[in-house]
Amino acid sequence: MSIKLIALDLDGTTINNDRVISERNRHALQKAADRGVNIVIATGRPYCALPKDVFELDAVRYVLTSNGASITDLREKKTFYENCISAYATEKAVELLRQHPYVCECIVGGIAYIDGDYFREVERTGYSSRDAGYILGTRKPVDDIYGFMLEHKGHIENINVNFEDISEKPAMREKMLKLPETTVTSSFLHNLEIGGATTSKAEALIQMGRLLGVDPEEMMAVGDSPNDMAMLSVCGLPVAVGNALDEVKAIARYIAPTNHEDGVADAVEKFVLAETE
Repeated sequence: MSIKLIALDLDGTTINNDRVISERNRHALQKAADRGVNIVIATGRPYCALPKDVFELDAVRYVLTSNGASITDLREKKTFYENCISAYATEKAVELLRQHPYVCECIVGGIAYIDGDYFREVERTGYSSRDAGYILGTRKPVDDIYGFMLEHKGHIENINVNFEDISEKPAMREKMLKLPETTVTSSFLHNLEIGGATTSKAEALIQMGRLLGVDPEEMMAVGDSPNDMAMLSVCGLPVAVGNALDEVKAIARYIAPTNHEDGVADAVEKFVLAETE
């Protein structure tokens, strides 16, 4: 199999436990790019939360953000594809979420917005069950997150619901799965994410393939979480890193070392660089 495109999840996959892209990963990706392979970041993060390491990788031109709701050309600095939640689905999601005390965020135009009271509490105390620094550095507070969602209905890339107590997540997931015209996935143990009816990393990758003239069978995807499973399922070579959830490993053709052991570089060296040497 000749791999012409490598799709990479970020958190828990390409980024290691020190929250950086290792030198070995950088080197392997650059060598692959130098040989004509397209390197594409495919992340649940919004554009505003992309780490600086991504922008420092000359090998990367395209980024799929918000679980595939948006594709941006980094060289042209232009977003050329969007797959947002419908206005009707947003209304129904807000109707459901207003009934529960969870911290909600939404992504509009690549920017992540969060409830202002929660943001200010994290700012005041420095405490969150998640990474407080990440919240303060990547989220923009609004006074009424639900009203904000309704004001921007039809233009929301993703709605992120966070759980302080993850034991509450399964019951909420069942309720969210009944929402019309939506998909429900998860990037982390503590969250659930609502996307549009056809929003996924897989659908965005198919669009990328059409743009670049690459068939899904010529793609390798690497991931670790449920929101990676769709793209792993459509790619010719699905790879899970060693720290991936068991359900992700179950659909992978190859299990690479963990994200902290340069699993991405291992897979690129084994399946892309070795065949061209």
